[in-house]
Amino acid sequence: MFRAEKGLSLQVVEKISQMKGEPEWMKEVRMAALQTFLSKPMPTWGVELEGLDFDEIHYFTRATGAEEDSLKRVPDEIRRTYEKLGISKAEREYLAGSKFQYESEVVYGSLIESLRRKGVVFLSMDEGLKLYPELVRQYFGTVVAIGDNKFAALNSAVWSGGSFVYVPPGVKVEMPLQAYFRINSRNAGQFERTLIVAEEGAAVHYVEGCSAPRFSEGSLHSAVVEVIVKKGARVQYTTIQNWYKNIYNLVTKRMRVEEEGQGIWVDCNLGSRATMKYPSCFLMGRKAHGEVVSLAFAGRGQHQDSGGKMIHVGEETSSLITSKSISKDGGRTSYRGMVQINKGARGAKSRVVCDALILDPVSRSDTYPSNLIDEEDVTLEHEASVSRVSEDQVFYLASRGFKQEEAAGMIINGFADPVVGRLPMEYAVELNRLLELEMEGSVG
Repeated sequence: MFRAEKGLSLQVVEKISQMKGEPEWMKEVRMAALQTFLSKPMPTWGVELEGLDFDEIHYFTRATGAEEDSLKRVPDEIRRTYEKLGISKAEREYLAGSKFQYESEVVYGSLIESLRRKGVVFLSMDEGLKLYPELVRQYFGTVVAIGDNKFAALNSAVWSGGSFVYVPPGVKVEMPLQAYFRINSRNAGQFERTLIVAEEGAAVHYVEGCSAPRFSEGSLHSAVVEVIVKKGARVQYTTIQNWYKNIYNLVTKRMRVEEEGQGIWVDCNLGSRATMKYPSCFLMGRKAHGEVVSLAFAGRGQHQDSGGKMIHVGEETSSLITSKSISKDGGRTSYRGMVQINKGARGAKSRVVCDALILDPVSRSDTYPSNLIDEEDVTLEHEASVSRVSEDQVFYLASRGFKQEEAAGMIINGFADPVVGRLPMEYAVELNRLLELEMEGSVG
């Protein structure tokens, strides 16, 4: 195993690029991004970041020498983690392909042969850069610029791993592709970079899962995801994260959606000490459609600051943001969203639904919506609600023979159903189980 020294420096960034054997242009991107990161101030809004010490983080950890296409060649410790998480069973039964990232790099990957014959590419981002350098160069940093924000710049400087997905024109990937990200070390940083390109008329559903074991020291997860949805294509990107509560989860995710394309984010945030994540869609072409469906759960010592952004540029574009949040035991959730309808986006329609469930008097939920409208011929709806689990609801279910904890769990599951209902069955079962564990106070 190789682990870079703690702290971020020019030498660390050069070492990452050198070890990966990257082209000169990517090294230059990294160097420019490092300077941008160092020059930008820390955010003064959102979650509390005072406990995040950049000098105590290892920015690159290599667990193995290369990505394997057979679990038999993966080191025993990593393979046991893979099996324990149930990923191999999922891969066999209902996935078109999978990637497993352990620390900084992808250590295992697969793709069913029928999709490979159709020209579908599903590689780690490192392998994508080696095998498809011009395609990566064409799109890298075009949806999320390296200077967009401090943490996007950090990712651009030290990125490692992540997924590169390319779906040719007209090809529809019927089963999900899954990537699983695991931070397994103290004071570790994980900075995967994912790039998905769906050509005209293509379709793909990409699912990612995230986890980390319990450590007292804070670790950092700062990913960047760029998705390009061409004319008439459809991409759904689903996240189910269950980081341990020592993780700072600071992520930038964006889609560019062209004419009559559909871009959908389904984003489920459990675990982590602090999350800042606002999946976004740039609706560029006529009749482009974007959705963000999100669920956040915050318990003791947690702050989930999440939401979504929709930027309407093309005519007759449409968007929907559905945000559900649950807070308990003093946890805090925040919805932070934006709908921007630019001049010329005639006939644009957008709807925002933001619902919060607070389970006790010491928990908190905040809403920070922003609507920027520069066109007259548009329709915008925004609705929000804050509620508690009422004694009447629990009493009614108790009168039907349910224990109090079971009754509360049923109410929680009903509240989360608009999000759970957008998941494939296997993932819906997993999310419901995670919610049950959170309610028991036993998830870590």
